[in-house]
Amino acid sequence: MNINVENNNGLCRLRIEDEMTISTAAELKKALLDSLAGCREIEIDLSQVNEMDTAGFQLLYLARREADISNKVFRIVSPGPKILSVLQLYNMKEFFDI
Repeated sequence: MNINVENNNGLCRLRIEDEMTISTAAELKKALLDSLAGCREIEIDLSQVNEMDTAGFQLLYLARREADISNKVFRIVSPGPKILSVLQLYNMKEFFDI
């Protein structure tokens, strides 16, 4: 997994590549929570994610909840078909405003 993080005046853009699975969960959790701590908005580009399991979904859910608690903006952009199918499976597309 590769995570590219850009911070532009309080807007953090994370572009995640490859997979969001149990094997990458620790690294992904750190990147998400660090970005939330240092930004007022977070935008996650999932266009290059080719696999997501329950652990990946749980981390997106955690990040969204933490953003809501902290009154920060949270957006998912460019979710591919695999991401959309997982979100639909859990009936969470509306939760993530997709």
